[in-house]
Amino acid sequence: MERLIGTVSRGIRGPIVHEGDNLSDIVVESVTKALESENIQIREKDIIAVTESILGRAQGNYATIDNIATDIKNKTGGETLGVIFPILSRNRFSIILRGIAKGVKKVVLMLSYPSDEVGNHLVSMDLIDEKGVNPYSDVLTEKEWREKFGVILHPFTGVDYIQFYKDIITDAGAEVEIIFGNKATDILSYTKNVLTCDIHTRARSKRLLKANGAKVVLGLDDIMTESINGSGYNANYGLLGANKATEDKIKLFPIKCNEFVLEVQQKMFEKTGKKVEVMIYGDGAFKDPMGKIWELADPVVSPGYTDGLKGKPNEIKLKYLADNDFADLKGEELEKAVNDYIKNKGNDLTGDMSSQGTTPRQLTDLIGSLCDLTSGSGDKGTPFIYIQGYFDNYTD
Repeated sequence: MERLIGTVSRGIRGPIVHEGDNLSDIVVESVTKALESENIQIREKDIIAVTESILGRAQGNYATIDNIATDIKNKTGGETLGVIFPILSRNRFSIILRGIAKGVKKVVLMLSYPSDEVGNHLVSMDLIDEKGVNPYSDVLTEKEWREKFGVILHPFTGVDYIQFYKDIITDAGAEVEIIFGNKATDILSYTKNVLTCDIHTRARSKRLLKANGAKVVLGLDDIMTESINGSGYNANYGLLGANKATEDKIKLFPIKCNEFVLEVQQKMFEKTGKKVEVMIYGDGAFKDPMGKIWELADPVVSPGYTDGLKGKPNEIKLKYLADNDFADLKGEELEKAVNDYIKNKGNDLTGDMSSQGTTPRQLTDLIGSLCDLTSGSGDKGTPFIYIQGYFDNYTD
């Protein structure tokens, strides 16, 4: 009988994981035990996804404020530092900012507006228009900002991030000056030493700063790339993808991700005889239309995955076929025609009208978003996701 259920994503409960735990064994045990409890059969090409947070925890990939301060001082000289384009986040950036401020004498903090890179708004675009401010060219001081906009609290957190970040810097013992601008080069009127904190546009920001006379140009991906006094590190992403662990410590993005997913894949095969695909996932790649926040504050959705998850979907748009190529067919005749078309589709449908409207994104970005929505970010207790039927199509 044909399968009547398509893609199914299941959150898998697991134990509380601590530093040093054998996470690959925990994943395999948790997944197989959960599937057995529900009489779910493992199939080839099923997907196991593991949240990056739990892998980083098992690896003990942590860094303290003092570790960050040491690295910042060593790489910038410890004097005045321009810190530009940070996201507005207590979880993502507040502890990092404390470490930065502790490593220098003065921070010139430049906030982008009306929102940060991931959509957290300092002010609405309507109010920007009302006040006659041009966000493409105008650079405002803190005094000018307050005169125009006053105090605006973040709608979700209730935090005045301008004052919040200012207090963090002064509490760490550094002087602070806050400005508002949207061109990376705006900071060069204040200092030639710059740490750019944007995530997905960091390469462009660095290029523009270097081309316009900056002396020191670093990104968050250049800090904590090596162990400092025995700390964790991430050679590829540095502080990008880090999350608050305690009031003086962060958990870094995990390392050795590809080795880990291959280990889980092999152990699953040894235990079940089935070759499943495995990936690490963090933030999904989607935007909230109400809050206007783009979820992806990690540098990538998936820092590690098995070979079967490479590439993009290669799918036909069923409604296009039904409305165009086979508009005159119905019932079994239509079903057979669609089945035959799918079975004979090419390996690359780029530019083919029959694929228009499908999602031309990386498989790991799509699957990672599904996983992030399944596991949530709170107390569901499902750090592992088991997905079936993702690679099925209408003919299966």
